[in-house]
Amino acid sequence: MEQRVDYYNVAPEGLNIMMEMEKYTKTTGIDSKTRELIKIRASQINGCAFCLNMHTADARKMGETEQRLYCISAWRECTFYTDAEKAALELTEYVTLIPTKRVPDELYRQVREHYDEKQYVDLILIINQINSWNRISIAMGNTASEK
Repeated sequence: MEQRVDYYNVAPEGLNIMMEMEKYTKTTGIDSKTRELIKIRASQINGCAFCLNMHTADARKMGETEQRLYCISAWRECTFYTDAEKAALELTEYVTLIPTKRVPDELYRQVREHYDEKQYVDLILIINQINSWNRISIAMGNTASEK
């Protein structure tokens, strides 16, 4: 598959808004490695190879280990993710699959044990941002390629 539309040039106003949100997510109090784990997990669920390729590379540049990158889809069975990271990954799964999962009160309480109210909102914005990018990327026909 090749890219269907040069969407940055066709709709720059819309993409600029997306980029501004991306800039905001980087200013939050959410740890940069946790942000990348969120992006990778949502991209796995959504099957977005383009975003998986990008965010695993970004995570490696931040010092993320191969072990942690390879095991994100099985994070529940791993001892090398923190409780806060696990809460963020579970929230990611529930928000990404919101039509069937929702966000139950128990999960909200669990996340709030590790993140304050502002951080909770920021987590939701980060999760929504990557889900939006996944949908744009997949719909536009972006593919992962070697560099």
